[in-house]
Amino acid sequence: MPTPPRRTARSAPLPAPVLRAAALLVAAAAPAQAATPVPTPAEIVAAAPADDWAAIAADDLLVMDLAPDAAGQDRPGRPRRVVIQLLPEPFARPWIANLRQLATAGWWDGLSVNRVQDNYVVQWGDAEAEDKAKARPLPAGLSPTTEQDYAARWAPGLVPWALTPMGQTAPEVPPPSPAAPAAITAPVRDAYAAAFGFRGGFPVALGYPEGPPKAWKTVAPVQAWPIHCYGTVGVGRNMPPDAGTGAELYAVIGTPPRHLDRNIAVVGRVIEGIEHLSSLPRGTGPLGFYQSAAERTAIRTIRLGSAVPDLPRYQALSTAAASFARYVEARANRRDTFFVKPAGGVDICNLPVPVRRAP
Repeated sequence: MPTPPRRTARSAPLPAPVLRAAALLVAAAAPAQAATPVPTPAEIVAAAPADDWAAIAADDLLVMDLAPDAAGQDRPGRPRRVVIQLLPEPFARPWIANLRQLATAGWWDGLSVNRVQDNYVVQWGDAEAEDKAKARPLPAGLSPTTEQDYAARWAPGLVPWALTPMGQTAPEVPPPSPAAPAAITAPVRDAYAAAFGFRGGFPVALGYPEGPPKAWKTVAPVQAWPIHCYGTVGVGRNMPPDAGTGAELYAVIGTPPRHLDRNIAVVGRVIEGIEHLSSLPRGTGPLGFYQSAAERTAIRTIRLGSAVPDLPRYQALSTAAASFARYVEARANRRDTFFVKPAGGVDICNLPVPVRRAP
């Protein structure tokens, strides 16, 4: 009899769960590809080339030396130094002229920090200012001030580009200046202003005639004003129409009090030494005022930076630099290792313009 043909056995198909398990085993055995690390905002700033940094003129700085603390904690026997950068033109011109005159005259020397209100401000000047018999006389020839100068009228080129709820765009016709950085897509949403730009390293709000425009590139702002963020320095005043001379100053040490925008003169920002103000004991009186002379911190001197020997040179990251655009995007959408979900937007006060000592 003929031999029957041999039948070749076929493998039965594997169940789906077995296939999935095998795939996982293969994937686990394969060498993992390392994800490209995403730089942090600090790493972007540290890597910014030298050409992306702009010098801050020493004459645009106020240097306040406070008396050392009783324990001499940070630098025994040496004053605690606070360095303030003054606003650029066209903002706060009368007050800044007064600050220059007061500093040159040594008017603040021997006065004090008189108020520290938690999550709000530190204020300094003449503790006896309200008592005409005891108040220190102001220098003659100070510039008059008015609330009309809390904001500046818009002029073409005041800021070359703007941050809006739709990301970077032109604040007016014609299109943005060639100095604008690479496109910033991060939206800036704000309850106090329609859009923002930067002037001399400071964030400024832009005001439009009838609220936020429907077509950003066809409507020009009518005014711009500096805003209150952490470290902002402003001018103390009494009730309107008083606008303050600049003799009384404060620095923000808490949540940005944006409701003060266009209600008080902003004159600058602390670029170094804010810890010497924010760490002071809180005042025990109303609004954080100290109730006795013993509680106050003495001011040794306040001078223009150009009059301070051996003052370090300072630089700010140019807001027209590509590094700044990358920094903004990174602040708006944190994708570095610690973060789980990017925010998809950024608050203007969460974009502090980086400052460093010149290398």
